[in-house]
This record gives sequence, C-alpha cells and structure tokens, in this order.
Amino acid sequence: MANLPSFFNTHKHKRFNYRPRYYDEQKEDLEQRIRQIESEMGVEPGKAYVPKIRKGQMGNYIRKNRLKQSRQSNLRLFIIILVLSLAAWLLFFR
Repeated sequence: MANLPSFFNTHKHKRFNYRPRYYDEQKEDLEQRIRQIESEMGVEPGKAYVPKIRKGQMGNYIRKNRLKQSRQSNLRLFIIILVLSLAAWLLFFR
C-alpha cells in the first residue's frame, strides 16, 4: 500500500548544496587588461585613478578652436568679396 500515489501528501523537493558558477570570458579578459594597463601607468590597484586633465581644459580648447575657425572663415569671406569686387570693376569700368 506504500507504493500507491498519494494526492494529499506530496513529496518535498530534494535540496542540494549546489551553487552555480558563471564564467564570463569577456569580463575576465577586461579585468586582466585593466590590471595590465594600471600596472603600466603606475596606478596602485587599491587607489582610484585621478585624471590629469582639469575640468575646464576641454571647454577652453573648444572655444579657442571655434574662434580660430571663425577668424579663418571671416578672412576667407573677405578675400572672396575682394576678388569678386576686383573682377566686377575690371568688367564694368574698363
């Protein structure tokens, strides 16, 4: 009678001490590369990296670059107007 299925007393699931391990090869490669680069740069593994570029340096570079481009554009426009004016004077007044 012990072999008959029981509808009221269900069996408990068996439990094992299984802890799944996940191996991510890309993550391992990235961590190894980071350690290698930190050792090349001289950064100690426990310390955070402090960049040498200060906060406003990139903004200053962009402003200077825009100013330089603006000056070049204005100079180019002035030369084109000068050449066109000279060509018009030669065509109409000579």
